[in-house]
Amino acid sequence: MKYILITGASTGIGYTSAKFLLAEGFFVFGSVRKSSDAVKLENDFGKNFKALIFDVVDESAIKNAVPIVEEIVGENGLVGLVNNAGIAVSGPMQNVTTEQLRYQLDVNVLGVHRVTSAFLPLLGATENCKHEPGRIIQISSVNGILSPPFTGPYAASKFALEAMSDALRRELVLFGIKVVVIQPGPIKTPIWSKALSNEAGDYADTPYARILSKRAKSLKKIEENAIPAEEVAKLVHKGITHKNPKTRYLVAKKSWQFKLFSMLPDKWLDNATTKAMKKYSFYKPK
Repeated sequence: MKYILITGASTGIGYTSAKFLLAEGFFVFGSVRKSSDAVKLENDFGKNFKALIFDVVDESAIKNAVPIVEEIVGENGLVGLVNNAGIAVSGPMQNVTTEQLRYQLDVNVLGVHRVTSAFLPLLGATENCKHEPGRIIQISSVNGILSPPFTGPYAASKFALEAMSDALRRELVLFGIKVVVIQPGPIKTPIWSKALSNEAGDYADTPYARILSKRAKSLKKIEENAIPAEEVAKLVHKGITHKNPKTRYLVAKKSWQFKLFSMLPDKWLDNATTKAMKKYSFYKPK
């Protein structure tokens, strides 16, 4: 039996990846924050799924989960760790509070660090390891290469994750552990609907109110045309099983556009943003 741990397994990419990997014959550990979610997932997925109850901001709870995994995997270790758990804080950087930004980074960056550090020994980051080295799959975002207006906190967390993944990949070569980054574009998951649900109201008294109102409508259209989470799950499987996976996979409709935008000069992208901002703002940049 091959064992994988996925964080944030209760919904979205985490849930779909767990379902996909179980169908491929893996035993899956999935982290959730609520005991009710643990019961639901174990009922949904059956005997080859084990829920772990911890929040990625709670280092003690993460460490308490390690012996639970150790007892089940024995000398087999983990073949994969999928760092998927994350949140999206959105809004104008001018108005986002320090506490909001701190929490964004605590979950999406420090949370990944806590979980990875705790489970690296089970992936084979020890001398004289008795099993084959595992893989680390980092669920990043196209916002790890592009930072549109009002996604500053989320993009900052994903840019940080990209850098941290590069460092890990180069350091863990010592143990043969590969690190693969997956950069989803718009995906049909609840993360952005949660983030945007109160955005316009939260910033109604700011100069950005009209723009945010229009943005919510446009993002709903983007969400309607988003790709299913199964496409990410397939890449998670590929990242774990392929003999020589890429260091990064960008998955989105018209993914070439994101790659192109990331290579354009800053001022070109700034000018495109300026046109959109001028349309709905009181401010008219020269």
